[in-house]
Amino acid sequence: MKISGVDIRPGNIIEYEGGIWKVAKIQHTQPGKGGAYMQVEMKNLQDGRKTNVRFRSADTVEKVRLDTREYQFLYEDGDMLVFMDGATYEQINLPSDLLGDARPFLQDGMQVQLELWEEKPISVQLPQQIEAEIVEADAVVKGQTASSSYKPAVLDNGVRIMVPPHIESGTRIVVDVYEQSYVGKAS
Repeated sequence: MKISGVDIRPGNIIEYEGGIWKVAKIQHTQPGKGGAYMQVEMKNLQDGRKTNVRFRSADTVEKVRLDTREYQFLYEDGDMLVFMDGATYEQINLPSDLLGDARPFLQDGMQVQLELWEEKPISVQLPQQIEAEIVEADAVVKGQTASSSYKPAVLDNGVRIMVPPHIESGTRIVVDVYEQSYVGKAS
C-alpha cells in the first residue's frame, strides 16, 4: 500500500531502497522557504542500520504489512534463541540481538509475537508488561517524602529500574518491558 511521505507515523514498517525499515521517530518541518517535509528516523529490520531520511509530500513509500504469529520461547542455545510455533510445533532459531534491550525480560515458556516478512522472521515482540521480583533495593533516604521521589532497584533478571520508596527487596512488581519502568505491584 503506497502512502505519502508526510503520512508516515512511528511504528510504521516501510520499504525503502530495497530494505524493510521500522519508523522510530518523525518530525514534521515547515521551513519559511520551500515546501514542508517529514524528517524520519528509521531502523533497518534486516541488518540493524539506522538512518534519517527527508520525505516531501510528493514522495510516496510502500507501507509493508507483516504477518504475525504466536510462538513460545523454549530455551537459549549459545547466542541463539529457540522458539516453537504453538500450532505446528515447528522450532525456529533466532539471534538473541533481534530482541534488543528487551532481551533480559524474555522468560522460559513466554508467548511472543514473531513478525514475518516473506516468511522470514524480522522482529520479536514480547508482552508489553511482565511480572518480576525485586532482588535488591536501596534504603529510603529519611526526609525524602516527595511523591515523585524514586529509588534504584535491581530485578531478578539483572535490570536496574527506578521504583517508589515503599517497594522493598522480595516484592513482585509489574514492569513495562520496552520503557523498562515500574508500573505497579503484582497482584
